[in-house]
Amino acid sequence: MKNILVTGGAGFIGSHISALLLEEGYNVTIFDSFVNSSPKVIEKILTLGLKKIDFDNNKLKLVKGDLRDSKALDNLFHEEITDKESFEGVIHLAGLKSTSKSIEDPLKYWDSNLIGTINLLKAMQNSSCNKLIFSSSATIYNLTENPPLSEQNLTSPINPYGNTKFAIEKLLKDIYESNSLNWKIASLRYFNPLGAHPSGILGEDSNDLPNNIFPLIIKVAQREIEKFHIFGNNWPTYDGTAIRDYIHVMDVAQAHILALNYLEDNNPQYIEMNIGTGKGTSVLELIKIFQEVNKVEIPYVFSKRRKGDNGIVYADISLAKKLLNWKPKKSLEDMCRDGWNWKLKNPNGYRL
Repeated sequence: MKNILVTGGAGFIGSHISALLLEEGYNVTIFDSFVNSSPKVIEKILTLGLKKIDFDNNKLKLVKGDLRDSKALDNLFHEEITDKESFEGVIHLAGLKSTSKSIEDPLKYWDSNLIGTINLLKAMQNSSCNKLIFSSSATIYNLTENPPLSEQNLTSPINPYGNTKFAIEKLLKDIYESNSLNWKIASLRYFNPLGAHPSGILGEDSNDLPNNIFPLIIKVAQREIEKFHIFGNNWPTYDGTAIRDYIHVMDVAQAHILALNYLEDNNPQYIEMNIGTGKGTSVLELIKIFQEVNKVEIPYVFSKRRKGDNGIVYADISLAKKLLNWKPKKSLEDMCRDGWNWKLKNPNGYRL
């Protein structure tokens, strides 16, 4: 399997996956609207590849477009067939991802995430492309259940973003069951990807004000924000702050390569897999490690718990270990070091 389409391939996780796909010898087409990413990512990915003597720039192709534009998708798949060979698989990451903004504007999230996915599946079906890896999320779980959360845990998202991810998973299962002799689909449920490419060339750079933990820690480290707000110091944990499962973005990217290999080598199926470390880390512990590794101070204050938050959330990753022969290799120290290294080398992100 050599020709892969990566929707949202210019985003944080998508860019790292695209870079690793190229490193593994795949031909990669990135389809991205750049609503929350930058086309400069493509130059950065190529910079990584150019360090190899035998690297071919033609292995990476960029197409700007929106998944809600069904005609653009049909043209993309048609051109791929006429140019060389058809796409042999799709990694689908494109979509809106802010939980808070999804609450403010649920119609926008349902329109972008669900309609975009439906259009993609139609284009795949029309082109007989039947291998798909979907970027799902741990937000679909009932997070009040005791950790670790396995794929058999109850699913009960509490915000529109999580609802769209859950709805897409149900759609994918329906698609598979409608033609179980052909479709090969994996939904990878991410927990909390952090860090950056160890080179410092790729990293997380949102066009919007970030609302997830690591970019906010970095903004405090840069003194763009005065203090980091920790929501709650009375959780039933060892230091009173919430516990989450943080995983290095490169480990997430590697899981996608192995999932592609798994789908290629096995019979048609629909599978759901957690992608995390299987370990929980408190907010205070993450801040402490960031400070120690990078020799910077992160001032913080405690705020009230946020509605819908939970004290302890981390993954059971035994299924991914079993099926993919995968396990995360990077430590929290690696995540903190690589994320800060990216920001030091790119203080303005991908913008000049």
